[in-house]
Amino acid sequence: MLMRFVFVLTLLLSGNAAAALTAPQGLPPRYMQTTEDAAVWAQVGDRVITVGNIRAGQILDVVSTAADYYEFRFGFGTGFIDKDHLELVQGRQRVEDGLGDLHRPSSNQNLITWKDTPVYNAPDAGSAPFGTLAENLRYPILNALKGRLNQTWYQIRIGNRLAYVSSLDAQLDNGIPMLTYHHILRDEENTRFRHTSTTTSVRAFNNQMTWLRDRGYTTLSMYQLEGYVRNKMNLPARAVVITFDDGLKSVSRYAYPVLKQYNFKATAFIISSRIKAHPQKWDPKSLQFMSISELRGIKDVFDFQSHTHFLHRVDYSRHPILLSRSYHNILFDFKRSRRALAQFNPHVLYLSYPFGGYNATAVQAANDAGFHLAVTTVKGKVKPGDNPFLLKRLYILRTDSLETMSRLVSNQPQG
Repeated sequence: MLMRFVFVLTLLLSGNAAAALTAPQGLPPRYMQTTEDAAVWAQVGDRVITVGNIRAGQILDVVSTAADYYEFRFGFGTGFIDKDHLELVQGRQRVEDGLGDLHRPSSNQNLITWKDTPVYNAPDAGSAPFGTLAENLRYPILNALKGRLNQTWYQIRIGNRLAYVSSLDAQLDNGIPMLTYHHILRDEENTRFRHTSTTTSVRAFNNQMTWLRDRGYTTLSMYQLEGYVRNKMNLPARAVVITFDDGLKSVSRYAYPVLKQYNFKATAFIISSRIKAHPQKWDPKSLQFMSISELRGIKDVFDFQSHTHFLHRVDYSRHPILLSRSYHNILFDFKRSRRALAQFNPHVLYLSYPFGGYNATAVQAANDAGFHLAVTTVKGKVKPGDNPFLLKRLYILRTDSLETMSRLVSNQPQG
């Protein structure tokens, strides 16, 4: 049954997954009760996985499908449960008692599971168990409240049913780290940029990616990060966004093979006016930019987004020129960059401000140019509800230890 279920879901999600999951097609909702403990599945990131189980006797608001499973609301997406595990609920009052207030607003906060996490019918560990959330999930919280002995409980909704998770069993979500890189060189060839904070060694980069791989991190696209910021997508707890600014040749030469080896994805913010017609002969003593063919050669790992067209420059005072340009000048540049990058990516929807410089004019132009998100160099993690045009990022320097990386990337509050 499980293999057939996953096969059907794979077919379902092979097309437009977002559309399929946000508007399930089928019969009207029905209030159903689990007849036995039942595993549940959902799409988390790019994968359909087991996300926990629901105990026998629990009421869910489900939608029937032509397949062997029902669909129900799970976090910001859709969950799936085998039809064999459910039966119609008898008694209207019992249905109303079992379901939560559907109009209750979200707290704009998630919990994070680091283990299989018990879920209860009331904010009390002595209450009847509702089920279990699997480890490595982010799940939206409706409210945080106090139970017995002043214990904090997180109120959540599964299948339009209110349920509760103890703060002893889960953490509050402190945001998704978005890592920033620029230039990568081998130690022995780095004679010019060794003391430049934006240059990382091949050894350090490989060690950092190995650290992420060994700890089970998933690399997210900017599209998935947008879903997180706007509370529209289920994502794993161990997740990171990897970004490269500028579009330097060293990215294709050194970063690409490491990322591909680990099956990681990354975003390259490209200065579109500096794309070369043909590859340049490698010279580690200069800043070289990728060519058309080099960009196309790394498309299986990198998503290409905008780092502006002509605005990646500084003025005589070493300030980003974007800060002194008019709205119309900035808007023209942003739109031109999107058009120039369309040959590599028809969905250029994300922007990195040059040198991290921005002002109210640039933010307005980014929105009007059609960008969905814009990233800065302000230190911090990305959280749901953040201003989508002022997203924070993190630097892991060449000289940083893996212990430092662990403190920055893991789910700890940022100072």
